[in-house]
Amino acid sequence: MSVSPFIPAQARLAGLLYLVIIVAGVWGEGLARGGMTTATAVREGAGLYRLAMGADLLMALCDAGVAVLLYLALRPLAPAAALGAMVFRLIQTAVIAANMIVTAAALMLAGADLPGVEVALDLRALGYDIGLAFFGICNLLMAAIFLRENALPNPLGGALGLSGLIYLAGGAVHLLAPAALASVQPAYLVPLVAETAFALWLLLRGARSIAAAIATAPH
Repeated sequence: MSVSPFIPAQARLAGLLYLVIIVAGVWGEGLARGGMTTATAVREGAGLYRLAMGADLLMALCDAGVAVLLYLALRPLAPAAALGAMVFRLIQTAVIAANMIVTAAALMLAGADLPGVEVALDLRALGYDIGLAFFGICNLLMAAIFLRENALPNPLGGALGLSGLIYLAGGAVHLLAPAALASVQPAYLVPLVAETAFALWLLLRGARSIAAAIATAPH
């Protein structure tokens, strides 16, 4: 099968945007806003909280770009699965982008010294995990494509699939058994490592591997 000359650039750009997503997510969710669980903390850290919201927006914009770029790069290998992965990733992006309204509401309530800040923060966390559940399906589809085509090292493909299961489980636990949420939080280290490795692979090696898989795929 002939390889489009744009596919290497699409894979590399997807890897670069993926790294931006990871950095923005870790900084905004873990470092900037991680300890803001009360109205007082949000009010006193309003400036940092707003910067974290900006990181959320940047992450959502880059996520939409990655969804489209990976679809374009992987469509020659598995059109239906690539389309499904893009759709589920875009749903995740839409959910997280819409969830920013709740994020902003927490800041507004804290600034006006009104009740409900903690509820808004809890709703924001729930909305985030619901979005990640859709992303989990995207990861499973991506892992299936790469492993079937031998375009990704098996350990990395397996880690990507495991990340998808962790996101699905995290969303289910948050919805059905929120009291147990703290016990599953350490598992999110697996997606962090797996997705960072995947982003670097896309940036450094993925273009060649995807192009080679397409070139050897049956017409």
